[in-house]
Amino acid sequence: MLATHKIQDVTFESDMLSLRVDGRLIKILLDKISPRLKSADEEQRNFYKISPSGYGIHWPLIDEDLSVEALLRQSEI
Repeated sequence: MLATHKIQDVTFESDMLSLRVDGRLIKILLDKISPRLKSADEEQRNFYKISPSGYGIHWPLIDEDLSVEALLRQSEI
């Protein structure tokens, strides 16, 4: 079964992803999670789709997919 999460907000601050998920705010350096997002421009970063289950986030303009579970694990390191 896929994990479900409630993703409230996805934003970028310089080279950092800020994600509000399940009422919790996490921030992760793009270096740790995605070279594609790090090199993407503002338009490419801000055009994303959240899966209906909250399992992941997809950036169609750069063909990048990240799972929320992986992002949550990465934020704990």
